Amino acid sequence: MLDHTTRAAEAGPQRFRTDDLDVARERISKTFADHDVRVADGRTIAFQLDLAPAARVTLGQLGYGADVTIDGPPMQLCYHVNLPIAGCCDVRQGGVSGTTTAGLTGNAFGPDAPLTIRFAPDATQYVVKLPRELLEAHAAKLVGRPCEDPIDFALTFDTTTGAGQALVATAGFMYAELARPGGLATMPAARQEMESALMTQLLTAIPSRLSPQLAERPSNTGRSRVREVMDYLDAHPDDVACTADLAASVGISERALQAGFRDLAGMSPTAYLRGVRLDRVNLELSTRGGSVTDVAAGWGFFHPGRFAQQYRDRFGELPSDTARRAES
Repeated sequence: MLDHTTRAAEAGPQRFRTDDLDVARERISKTFADHDVRVADGRTIAFQLDLAPAARVTLGQLGYGADVTIDGPPMQLCYHVNLPIAGCCDVRQGGVSGTTTAGLTGNAFGPDAPLTIRFAPDATQYVVKLPRELLEAHAAKLVGRPCEDPIDFALTFDTTTGAGQALVATAGFMYAELARPGGLATMPAARQEMESALMTQLLTAIPSRLSPQLAERPSNTGRSRVREVMDYLDAHPDDVACTADLAASVGISERALQAGFRDLAGMSPTAYLRGVRLDRVNLELSTRGGSVTDVAAGWGFFHPGRFAQQYRDRFGELPSDTARRAES
């Protein structure tokens, strides 16, 4: 049996290789979501998963080297997008079925329904996992109103359009740069911008109930200023500026900023910043492991019990579980 796992350096990818189906299932369950997996005719797999060290999204390349079918329960806390690099996959969710083919189509899974995906033996794809709260907050910034319901992406989408080609190119560039020593992984501000660009392109390229609103140009100046503050907090989560200072920086009142955040993100500026900092804690724990208490304190979380609950609400696991997985 081959079971080779190479842990990533801080600025490099994590590479996993195995021909053991149970090992592959455990790795995918820890990285993406719990699932059942079976192989046609009991054949041997040639599983490969390469993960790039992104901050808020999970980005990698995945293939099984065999005819494999995956069945998963609702993911609940995340969206999942697959962009084929080679071969094809059959997908199903919510009573809808489709096929993804390299160079032609990709697929998006929502958080609220069971899913099935069947890999062809030659299928390899970029896999993108996005926390639900993060993507819906980003969508709210773009459309100028809260996302009170799931985004409801189409199961499959065309990657031959201009938007589709741009999405695939961005995912490929982002993966390559995150995996390259000295690349985006070592430049937090640039990495943040690339993650935001990837989310914007996902929302633009994949048809959804938000597509008509995303096609409109935002016209509300107040909302535009609130989005400026959101972008600033995304890029500078270590900033300790008070809400009044943030409001003054874009020329609106503190009350208007508070109301704007509730309107666009469904939360206060403080709650929004806490979410961004939780993402940074998750990145450090998932790539380096280490002391949960020390990492949390480095991002301003000094109450262990409250922090653990906030972390679990956002990522679906305790911070100690994330750190333990990185160190295993």
